[in-house]
Amino acid sequence: MTDERPIVVGVIGGASATAAEAALAEEVGARLAEAGAVVVCGGRGGVMEAVCRGAHQAGGLTVGILPGAEADEGNRFLSLALPTGLGHARNAVVVQASEAIIAIGGGYGTLSEIGLALKTGTPLVGLSTWKATRESDDRAEVVEVDTPVEAVRRSLQAAKERRRVKRRVGD
Repeated sequence: MTDERPIVVGVIGGASATAAEAALAEEVGARLAEAGAVVVCGGRGGVMEAVCRGAHQAGGLTVGILPGAEADEGNRFLSLALPTGLGHARNAVVVQASEAIIAIGGGYGTLSEIGLALKTGTPLVGLSTWKATRESDDRAEVVEVDTPVEAVRRSLQAAKERRRVKRRVGD
């Protein structure tokens, strides 16, 4: 594992998004692309489409992990549409494929991805999303931020640190 490989950041959020959530997601996508990160998401509408639109317009690479069996169900801003036929279980693939996660808004599907990220220790940044607090648990929780700039900065920083730790453990 080298530092030349781009960082992969998963962006999770609802299939339908408010105008405010879409604007946040689009800016997150653009800033991730400008930083050279690959955006992974569920590949459909709402927050997923907005983050892909922002990344696409900034020249970035976007990957959609789709719930169905057809690539055509993905949004038009995907660089790569990966149909899985897994339905909601594809949420686990989105989390596992990501070195850090940014959660924006979202419903219960997003909550399941947040839970999976917490369970797997994947760094998680929240921007106007579910809050995760569990005082009896010493694992990392959702790092809450207020702006897309801070969400991208914190997620990239956490992903780089995760790589360093994995590299040290693997030596």
